[in-house]
Amino acid sequence: AEDEEKAQVPSFCYRAPPPLTLQKPIMVATKKDDKKAEKKDENKEAEDEEKKEAEKKILKRDVVVHPIVLLSVVDHYSRVAKGTTKRVVGTLLGEVDDFKLHITNAFAVPFEEDPRDPQVWFLDHNFHEQMFSMFKKVNQKERVVGWYTTGPKIKPSDIAIHELYRRYCPEPVMIVMDVLPKEEGLPMEAYYSIQEETADQVFKRTFMHVESTVGASEPEEVGVEHLLRDIKNASASTLAVRVGDKISALKALTVRLKDISVYLNAVVAGKLPLNKEIIYQLQEIFNLLPDQDSEELVRSFAMETNDMMLALYLGGMLRSTVALHNLINNKIKNKKLKDQKGDDAKKAKEDKKDGDKKDDKDDDKSKEDKKDGDKKDDKDDDKSK
Repeated sequence: AEDEEKAQVPSFCYRAPPPLTLQKPIMVATKKDDKKAEKKDENKEAEDEEKKEAEKKILKRDVVVHPIVLLSVVDHYSRVAKGTTKRVVGTLLGEVDDFKLHITNAFAVPFEEDPRDPQVWFLDHNFHEQMFSMFKKVNQKERVVGWYTTGPKIKPSDIAIHELYRRYCPEPVMIVMDVLPKEEGLPMEAYYSIQEETADQVFKRTFMHVESTVGASEPEEVGVEHLLRDIKNASASTLAVRVGDKISALKALTVRLKDISVYLNAVVAGKLPLNKEIIYQLQEIFNLLPDQDSEELVRSFAMETNDMMLALYLGGMLRSTVALHNLINNKIKNKKLKDQKGDDAKKAKEDKKDGDKKDDKDDDKSKEDKKDGDKKDDKDDDKSK
């Protein structure tokens, strides 16, 4: 074929050689493009993974429990399991607001478990579905966000119950409520479930603790204030209540410090693994503490203490002066009342004496009149004789 083409082409014509030199650059260019495409794909995959991780982080939101939920849990426990070792289980309803999960309502669910075998339990999910359909008619915004239990600690069957609630919510939250708290502080803990790697390359579910607080809307705040007004001791003064609150807060702080000390000792002894997040948070707490060895801080504390003691001293002096003034006034008033009573008694005695003298005079006059009458009678009798 090549001989025929050469025969057809005239001898004066220039035949360009085949573009062999262009093949290698083209191949190099395609490799660069492939590398760029691979890098783009890797970047996209990394971005997708970051987005997924961010979504997962967003799903693990901080939990805000409203007062009506606490009252519902306590009422459920009082009706069903008070005085026993049983625990109660219920469904939590709420919504996401301000990037936080607000648990605004709850209802009880029939639940039974075998005390001997914790893996044997029964939860009436049909009742749960019926109740949620009725709650949904009242408030469309509320949805199933998790469940609660009165543990007061996590039990082995909680993972299985948590997986049951994953049918109704992709990432349910579990609230462990202590209805009979023995320590100061919030009687609840919030948990999400996460996948944890194991040695046999099988993922298993475990609970991860998240921050939980108690919050209330304006109408709920009004209701809570009325409840506290009924519970509050009316005989206690405002200062006594404030001092009691400070003492309770200090007791709660002492308990937390003991927990931190126990954890750090266990980590040093090798009984617990090192958790970097907890260590970072503890370091941040210690960084926020003031430098107590600073002369400026010591001077400022001394000035503040002196000012406070001066105010207390002046207040004590004023109270003593007012008390002495009131004592003097009371003595003067009592003396006046005593003198007035003495004058009244003297006047009464004088009036009584005057009355007695007047009565004596009247008696004497009546006696004289009687004598005169007798004499006159005697005279009349003599004349008649």
